[in-house]
Amino acid sequence: MPRFTFRQLELFAALPDHTTLGSAAQQLHISESALSHAISELEAALGEQLCIRRKARGMHLTPTGRHFAKRAGDLLKEASALADGLGELRGELKGPVSLGCYTGLASNVLPAMLEGMASLHPKVEISITVGDHSDLIPALEEGALDTAIVYDIGLPADLQRQVIYETEVMAVLGANDPIGKQSDVDLAELASSPLIMLDTAPSTDYTELMFAQRGLKPAMGAVVPQIDLVRALVGRGLGYSLLMSRPNQIPVSSEGMGLVTRHLRPRAGETSVVAVWPKEAELTARARAVVEYAVEILDASETG
Repeated sequence: MPRFTFRQLELFAALPDHTTLGSAAQQLHISESALSHAISELEAALGEQLCIRRKARGMHLTPTGRHFAKRAGDLLKEASALADGLGELRGELKGPVSLGCYTGLASNVLPAMLEGMASLHPKVEISITVGDHSDLIPALEEGALDTAIVYDIGLPADLQRQVIYETEVMAVLGANDPIGKQSDVDLAELASSPLIMLDTAPSTDYTELMFAQRGLKPAMGAVVPQIDLVRALVGRGLGYSLLMSRPNQIPVSSEGMGLVTRHLRPRAGETSVVAVWPKEAELTARARAVVEYAVEILDASETG
């Protein structure tokens, strides 16, 4: 049976991300000579050439080396899960969770989640990636994220999902907008006013679809990529916007300008905010705890 250490596997599993031993050694916080020696020992133990090293032309893995690096990474993950499982038997969760979140949800969803998880499971280390669907879905598929919190709109079929809370599109208006005096608003009443469009996927396409389904064409105002800027422009009276209802939302813009949020008449854009992960992946107990806590504190908590 070949003799090698988990440290050797850890070092070799990192090599596919680098083209030189120097850059790999720098990331791994060891000397280049020590990394080269570890690779040579691993090759001797296996009786296979895993890596071709040329000073002038950098470093690249052999086909066997690429296969071994992937399997080494898988083995390290399994070993980590085994160790974590022993902690879970004692009721203790610890280790990393890579969590993605749709940019338009992040400021309303993540603070409460991170605060609560830090109290409940202080040894769980949550790293955050914020982006739109075009950023988060590929990251899930590549294994860079454990799970992501997104809108259940236009998602690939090969994702598992857990509903966190139900939501719908709402009209957001400045506090002095006379239309805001109504308890709900018909989309046709808004169409002639400037629409401040949130320009992120899937928000843009979804908003355009809502107007098209009613046979309406919006009068376009500013098109901006950040929800806080959308709300600031609406607060200044430069137009209205259509945004999903979200929890922990306060009725003022970032500048302190008043905002009102009204249901559409008829209701429109009803969907869910969901946690998603690849079908072939099994959530770790840590990631599962993050998802379950999100459901606990966010379900039915949105304030419009």
